[in-house]
Amino acid sequence: MTIAEVSKKFGLSPDTLRYYERIGLIPRVNRNESGILDYTEEDCKWIEFIKCMRSAGVQVETLIEYITLLQQGDETIEARKQILMEQREKLLSRIEEMKRALERLNFKIEEYETKLIPAENKLKRLAHNI
Repeated sequence: MTIAEVSKKFGLSPDTLRYYERIGLIPRVNRNESGILDYTEEDCKWIEFIKCMRSAGVQVETLIEYITLLQQGDETIEARKQILMEQREKLLSRIEEMKRALERLNFKIEEYETKLIPAENKLKRLAHNI
């Protein structure tokens, strides 16, 4: 796949894809005989993983650390697991914060709705008396 196709597929800019390759988040992408980047399914799996982790709030530095450990082999399994567990705890905390924010928004919307209904009824009564 070309960089344009991958960009469209994952909703990432070509610059972001090049950046991810440059800093080692995805392996070096091969080029075809014309020198154009040629993404494989394996490359796309890496991009999908990185995009998922980024959307979960995992920092680029943490991903670099994780991938560096991954490349070192099985002796780093425990360290990689620890990174993922720490990120899961951070994500769970963010989810709780977002739930509280949603509850607050719902409360405020309900407050406005209860204020609007009496105001609308008052306008209807006034319009009826005209």
